[in-house]
Amino acid sequence: MNLNLACSTSKPTAKISRSQDIRVTEDTDANESMEHSASGPAPKRENPELSLKIALAAARTAAENGGTDILVLDMAQHTAIFDYFVIATGTSRRQLHAMSEDVDRVLEDELNDKRMNIDGYDDSKWIVLDYGTVVIHLFDEDTRKFYSLEALYADAKKVDLTDTLKDIK
Repeated sequence: MNLNLACSTSKPTAKISRSQDIRVTEDTDANESMEHSASGPAPKRENPELSLKIALAAARTAAENGGTDILVLDMAQHTAIFDYFVIATGTSRRQLHAMSEDVDRVLEDELNDKRMNIDGYDDSKWIVLDYGTVVIHLFDEDTRKFYSLEALYADAKKVDLTDTLKDIK
């Protein structure tokens, strides 16, 4: 997706949000423009340590709420939009709701991070929580198999959750 915006200054500046990679390019008619690039790795992450902390807290919270088959995928080499996917499976609509609500509570209360968007809560076969640099996918079993995000991003590095989940029963 290209978004060209004409700039009137001789040296354009762009504020880079924590979820966007913006490059400045020159047009053939001497106007300067900005091009948004969402694919490919970002040249520099704003705060990768915080993104990992958020992803691990979400994975732990999903596990504490009975989520299974939990994965954290490092998406840094796949997209400039976000750093991590957290993927978990629940067995019922009620459990998916409990996981999503508790993830919201933990990330907001304990890590001071606010959710940017949520989708699928009413359908509850796939709830997506968007925290900017971390996207959390909570699936029922059939929907997870159907979309198979871990197969789609099979070459993404899996974060080791051994220490994060070690004392959860």
